[in-house]
Amino acid sequence: MKKIFTEALSSFVGKKKATSIVGIFLLIAGLIYSFSLQNSITLQEAPTAQVSPAFVVASPSATPMAGHGGTLATVVSVVDGDTIKIEGGEVVRYIGMNTPETVAPRRPVECYGKEASAKNKELVQGKTVELEKDISERDTFGRLLRYVWIGDVLLNEYLVREGYAQVSTYPPDVKYVDRLLAAQRLAVEEKKGMWSGECEPIAPVVTPEQLESTPSATSTP
Repeated sequence: MKKIFTEALSSFVGKKKATSIVGIFLLIAGLIYSFSLQNSITLQEAPTAQVSPAFVVASPSATPMAGHGGTLATVVSVVDGDTIKIEGGEVVRYIGMNTPETVAPRRPVECYGKEASAKNKELVQGKTVELEKDISERDTFGRLLRYVWIGDVLLNEYLVREGYAQVSTYPPDVKYVDRLLAAQRLAVEEKKGMWSGECEPIAPVVTPEQLESTPSATSTP
């Protein structure tokens, strides 16, 4: 093939120049082919990234945004499964749900409390979260009452859904009560976390009809 191209080109530019031109052309063609082959092999061998739901929940956007009308804050420490401390010293109590106690004075560590606290720490420690207010500003202990978001994940709901917390809400802070109750029904049906049977007895599921007679979870440490 090289000989044919060289002879054809010789009649126009001479044999010496023709040989040089054909040589350069073949070199360029070889480099292009080698580059294309290398890219093809790389694409075929590159593994497809598998992102688990837990990773999505625990990994907020690199540039967090307040997309639910709340304010952004950095979590500096986790008190327990439903309480955190944010930069500036404020303590935030998750509303609409309650996790088993681990740090309440004069009360023993409750079943599944350590697991709930560890999960909350995994989700928010050192991360920027969005804090959404409902109606009440603070509880009787002076803690901020908030829904806590990472991206589009409502952590109050997530902890209930995975069996780390149960619904415990009190008017007027009932914005997401339907979502929380639906999450709890699924957790109970699937026997997740505290509903697996190892934490019997568990307090009854909170229903909308019980809301007005249910003690506020925001009044307990």
